Amino acid sequence: MEPPTQRNRLADEHSPYLRQHADNPVNWQPWDEAALETARERDVPIFLSIGYSACHWCHVMEEESFDDEEVAALLNEHFVPIKVDREERPDVDSIYMTVCQLVTGGGGWPLSAWLTPEGKPFYVGTYFPKRPMRGAPGFLDLLENIRDSWENDREEMENRADQWTDAARSQLEETPDTGQPIRLESGPAVPEPPGSDLVESAASYALRGADREYGGFGSDGPKFPQPARLDALFRAFDRTGRETYLEVACEALDAMAAGGLYDHVGGGFHRYCVDRSWTVPHFEKMAYDNAEIPRAFLAGYQLTGEERYATVVRETLTFLERELTHPDGGFYSTLDAESETEAGEREEGAFYTWTPAQVADALADETDADLFCRRYGVTEAGNFEGATVLTLCESLEDLADAVDEEPEAVDARLESARQTLFLERENRPRPPRDEKVLAGWNGLLIATFAEAGIVLDAPEYTERAVDALAFVREQCWDDETERLSRRYKDDESGETAVGIDGYLEDYAFLARGALTCYEATGDLAHLEFALDLARTIETEFWDETRGTLYFTPESGESLVTRPQELTDRSTPSAAGVAVEVLLALDHLATDDFESIAATVLETHANRLEANPLEHVTLCLAADRLATGALEVTVAADEVPPAWLTHLGERYLPDRLISRRPPTEAGLDAWLERLDLEKAPAIWADREARDGEPTAYVCRSFTCSPPVHDVEDALEWLASEPAENL
Repeated sequence: MEPPTQRNRLADEHSPYLRQHADNPVNWQPWDEAALETARERDVPIFLSIGYSACHWCHVMEEESFDDEEVAALLNEHFVPIKVDREERPDVDSIYMTVCQLVTGGGGWPLSAWLTPEGKPFYVGTYFPKRPMRGAPGFLDLLENIRDSWENDREEMENRADQWTDAARSQLEETPDTGQPIRLESGPAVPEPPGSDLVESAASYALRGADREYGGFGSDGPKFPQPARLDALFRAFDRTGRETYLEVACEALDAMAAGGLYDHVGGGFHRYCVDRSWTVPHFEKMAYDNAEIPRAFLAGYQLTGEERYATVVRETLTFLERELTHPDGGFYSTLDAESETEAGEREEGAFYTWTPAQVADALADETDADLFCRRYGVTEAGNFEGATVLTLCESLEDLADAVDEEPEAVDARLESARQTLFLERENRPRPPRDEKVLAGWNGLLIATFAEAGIVLDAPEYTERAVDALAFVREQCWDDETERLSRRYKDDESGETAVGIDGYLEDYAFLARGALTCYEATGDLAHLEFALDLARTIETEFWDETRGTLYFTPESGESLVTRPQELTDRSTPSAAGVAVEVLLALDHLATDDFESIAATVLETHANRLEANPLEHVTLCLAADRLATGALEVTVAADEVPPAWLTHLGERYLPDRLISRRPPTEAGLDAWLERLDLEKAPAIWADREARDGEPTAYVCRSFTCSPPVHDVEDALEWLASEPAENL
């Protein structure tokens, strides 16, 4: 039977990843109602392929199978092929990736799934070669077998689809029976969330999995950055003073900064390393990694004072400004792993790797070339397909001894060489860039830039954060509906596209970014925006009956299940960040955000206690609820820069900086603007004294006296006996 006439519709899409497949002979469809209706009308399975533009194995599968006429003929005749950009549709990805992990024990991209016309999965996997290879089934054979099974064993396929869908629903949508909340002797019923011991519990689990030889976590296989685990270790060290927590966290920072995960020439981090020793990365650079990893380095800098950690942050932010910045302020999504070689072929890592000859050709001085090659391990044999991924291999002291110079002089020579090689590398064909702007990922970056502005005493980073926040607010936020679009994309023709309903991570991550901008600047507009986002979290994602926050909006598309995002993956848990933000904003509004946050934590308490390492962000939120924020209220027209410097120097992970006007008349104007009938406690009766900026610092119902130097307030708080706090 001939299938109805159908065309590849991806040229009409705005996702760069989808457009990459617009010329395939496969009649790809985007995930939309038209494609799903086509599957129902034809009564054929859906072949769903999920990937992203910087994914190396996605490119491989395209070249082997999706550009192949034989494969295309099978797909077009017997299936409705749908292509999804996982960065645009994390909800779709979450559902079918969960099924893949439940069924196969693993996952990754490209994700390949075969679905009933109703969207229920009955076969899943990741990358498949066209022909069978090293024990992996061939894609052509799979298509033939699945076609035959659909035609001859339809009932079995549909039964399996029902079972797998039920399993996904149980994993993603269902919540435990939380029972009745505890009722205090006086006052309303309140939930009973887990306690503050979760942070140390998560940190202790992290210690057990630490690789004390190479750094990071896991003693075999790939090494992934784990910024949430590092956050737990830092907080546990700060809480207990146990040095091992700090040692393991810093070993991970040092391994990431010294190995191939880090781009030693241009700054910034690749996705992950394929080996235990952090040598060879997958070369894509993701916006979210380059937001969250620097936050861990900022904490390491605060706790140790090691300038090398601050240098990594500065170099990474410079990379982001140079290579992932939209001209009008936002941040792009990714840089591809592949780029063209001199021979015109696309190869992974071609932009980033070096040979001794390439180094020598770029550097006029033979000694400089030798020093650079020794410092970064550049050899004839190489460590990646005949070339070298740069890693720190020899110390400055050893190199200085070899050339009989001071280490400072050698360091200066190496820095000059690095700058020369950076300029030389700029002449190479560049990795393609995915130029969609995602609201949530921008929120992560905005928070990092604003935090770096505080910690590194660098107002230019704060300005960059504010510019990006303004861009996303202008392009993705609708003031009338108070709803957020996930994506903004423009192209050379001037065409722009917004769309795709924002998910919980978009609202939560952007709210955190807006709140950090408010902390760094004291600008009420940023607080207003954070509160608007938080209120929409309540109306669209909070389910009071089930006591949880869902990942997809209540008014959004109905899928086979409605997922939650409780675990930390490549990005922090959306529910965890949302709970943290709601707890922080509860201090700054009269909304009952704390009740929502506490209920979510109580709903999932058993899950957090059973496996804190998979839920670090939620565990950190539970700790914040249990111990309370460190409130720093500044009554002044502007936060004195020296005060921000003092606050940035200290590791204060639960810090909340809040500026209010110096006078009650000014505060009344703020309250009217925020539509608040009364001042929240953090502002109430805390005007400036003696006509000078005045600080009030509080934790756990204990507050410093009003002072004119925030350092004095912090010292007073530190001197208070613990039982009084």
